[in-house]
Amino acid sequence: MGLIVQKFGGSSVRDAERINNVAGIVTGAYMQGNSVVVVVSAQGDTTDDLIEKAAEINPKASKREMDMLLAAGEQMSSALLAMAIERLGFPVISLTGWQAGFLTHSTHGAARIRSIDGERIRKELDSNQIVVVAGFQGVDRFDDITTLGRGGSDTSAVALAAELRADVCKIYTDVDGVYTADPRFVKGAVKLEEITYDEMLELASLGANVLHNRSVEMAKRYHVTLEVLSSLEQKPGTLVKEAVKVEKLLIKGVAKDENVARIAVIGLPDTPGIAFKIFSLLASRKINVDIILQSIGRHNTKDISFTVPLSDKDSALELLHEKFDVIGAERIEADDNVVKVSIVGAGMQSNPGVAAKMFEALYDANINIQMISTSEIKISVLIDRKDGNRALTAVHDAFDFNAGK
Repeated sequence: MGLIVQKFGGSSVRDAERINNVAGIVTGAYMQGNSVVVVVSAQGDTTDDLIEKAAEINPKASKREMDMLLAAGEQMSSALLAMAIERLGFPVISLTGWQAGFLTHSTHGAARIRSIDGERIRKELDSNQIVVVAGFQGVDRFDDITTLGRGGSDTSAVALAAELRADVCKIYTDVDGVYTADPRFVKGAVKLEEITYDEMLELASLGANVLHNRSVEMAKRYHVTLEVLSSLEQKPGTLVKEAVKVEKLLIKGVAKDENVARIAVIGLPDTPGIAFKIFSLLASRKINVDIILQSIGRHNTKDISFTVPLSDKDSALELLHEKFDVIGAERIEADDNVVKVSIVGAGMQSNPGVAAKMFEALYDANINIQMISTSEIKISVLIDRKDGNRALTAVHDAFDFNAGK
């Protein structure tokens, strides 16, 4: 018996059948003697549908009004799930994000959680209620509704687990755990029994869509044990925690990120401070830069290439062209026909030859590498977009993931 936070994504509550299935999972945990708090996302494509409705009325609607609209999706899910649980004869109450005590910053569409007042939830749990909370939302100091951005419901669930000191936070999805690669593209992908926060954070940041990186960061900070498991199959998932048992795997996974573009600033003066000028400009617009490559050009010039999120490509180019004279470049080029493929694993720190094995796999598959980035637990390469799935499979096949089973 303990306190469990359960989070269900949009696919898990997309229709009446799925909602009733979730109600069975929730009440099953409750009947085992646990206190249960549930966080839900909007049903299926509800958020996309609401965005389309807004565009029909006002394509340039303010972010504040968009938050007012989009928060309705999770509120609908929480009420419908509470009704399903109620029908089964269990005590239940649904709460909006602000009723659950979520206080956020005022950045509409991408708000950060400032604090959670868990008094209302604790009161309901003390009354033996199952508490269903609308994820993805909160309220700022002006009492305006805010939303937490992409992956917001995962973040809501982990934040509640931290505030309530839950024994575990279970993230239910339409997959049954964290795999060594996306099983939709790699036939030999293996489900992991457990993975560290750092490894999961890297995989989430590099394109693995199982958990959002903000939720993993928060789980690591507050020592929240996560379990990723299926809402459709009753079997153990993957535990995400600080330390795992001794593993034989050198790497834990291979990820592909298509949300990337490469920008090259050509013919820069080969003088101190040029890199600072470029990257401080991008930082001023909150544009994240990942892989960076500097090379020597001709006649006392140099070239700097780097990657940015595909969604930030146009903003980055606009900014660089605005400051073209200040930068002093000959020209600026951009390429969004690229993809980033990465391997992640704490085991590579003490095992030489991991990079060589990855590069050999790409060579054997006749895949050209444009850029390379490394850290203690990851190696990323930038390649042509058309080669993305082939690279994912080739690199995955080069490592023996079944050795750790």
